Amino acid sequence: MNTQQVFGTGAGRQVVQLKMRAAFLPHASVRRIGAVYVRASATGTQSAKKPSFPFVKIAGQEEMKLALCLNIVDPNIGGVLIMGDRGTAKSVAVRAMVDLLPELDVVENDPFNSDPYDPKLMGPDALMRYRNGEKLPVGKAKTPLVELPLGATEDRICGTIDIEKALTEGVKAYEPGLLAKANRGILYVDEVNLLDDGLVDVVLDSSASGVNTVEREGISIVHPAKFIMIGSGNPAEGELRPQLLDRFGMSVQVATLQDTALRTQMVLDRLAYDTDPDALYAEAKPVQDALRQKLVDARKRLKAGIRMSEELQVLISDICSRLDVDGLRGDIVVNRAAKALVAYEGRKEVTVADVEKVVSLCLNHRLRKDPLDPIDSGTKVKILFKRLTDPEVQKREEEAKRKREEAEKKAAEAKASGASGAAAAQGQNRDGKKAGAWGGIGLPTRR
Repeated sequence: MNTQQVFGTGAGRQVVQLKMRAAFLPHASVRRIGAVYVRASATGTQSAKKPSFPFVKIAGQEEMKLALCLNIVDPNIGGVLIMGDRGTAKSVAVRAMVDLLPELDVVENDPFNSDPYDPKLMGPDALMRYRNGEKLPVGKAKTPLVELPLGATEDRICGTIDIEKALTEGVKAYEPGLLAKANRGILYVDEVNLLDDGLVDVVLDSSASGVNTVEREGISIVHPAKFIMIGSGNPAEGELRPQLLDRFGMSVQVATLQDTALRTQMVLDRLAYDTDPDALYAEAKPVQDALRQKLVDARKRLKAGIRMSEELQVLISDICSRLDVDGLRGDIVVNRAAKALVAYEGRKEVTVADVEKVVSLCLNHRLRKDPLDPIDSGTKVKILFKRLTDPEVQKREEEAKRKREEAEKKAAEAKASGASGAAAAQGQNRDGKKAGAWGGIGLPTRR
């Protein structure tokens, strides 16, 4: 009796073989989507993990923490780029950020973190079952944080076809990649300035479109890839391409803490975390829970609607135009970040002060850099904003302009009177001059 007699042929044989393979893979399940089989990680009891360093225990770095919180309130801002010295809590803050995110409603055993109620955020398997009228099993899951290693390949990021299964069993099996795991979560790229250009293009395409398309061996798979992209790096190790810079919604420059009290507190908290992470997490839990609830309420407030006057929208576009920002992404991000800040602070209308808090974070990485310019981009944005919005600055500039115009007018008058005096002196009798005195060469005048 051969294998075909036992298992049959065609699709039935493939299903039996898949079930046998799954029996030896207790942490994996396989689903068929049309003619393609997608392997998914099964949810089950996992060993307890060491808790992340509490977000609320990070001392200082207020701009970085604000930028991360605003992206939680409105993921459409487009992520955060964090650049700074080594050991300034960049990666610690990103990993701690996940604990602030609410749990997600997901389709159970789905590798794409599919939303059971929104077809736009469903993977191909869940979408097919949804369209067929099947009731999707709903479960809860933490918001995923997927770290993109520098040595990752394109297949590992986008997903690939299991060639071994295709050759040995005749089955077209798709292995989801990191972009599938990051759907509805966070994609974190540490040392983003060292990432290979080819991988940068792949990530940027998915980040811009919100979907990932895989074309392999005659198989086409399209799945959602909606994530918050966060990058960090040390500028001393290399700069980012302008194309990549523009794709991040906000940018933050962090530096080593110089305040003695903050620095000491951060060191003590870190030592306490290394000694007993559970105890430090329990100590910070009430404040952490309050911040998490604040973010949940801010999301609801933002969804309900935040008012913003047309004058402020014109001001934002005027600033971007004067700074010569390429494209319209800067304008859009500043508008979104200002509204997210208002929702985060529990208000309903954007003010000039709100725009001032976020405009530098949203635009400083979009300006053209001049290596000979002693003023950094963030300072330029702040100076221009003051010039356009602060009445005192406008008054001083108008006074300086008036004085400058008066000085130019007096200089022109003095020049004109000097020219007429010189012409008159040329026509005078020179008898009063000393012997041998140079009388000069008179210039002819037009009559």
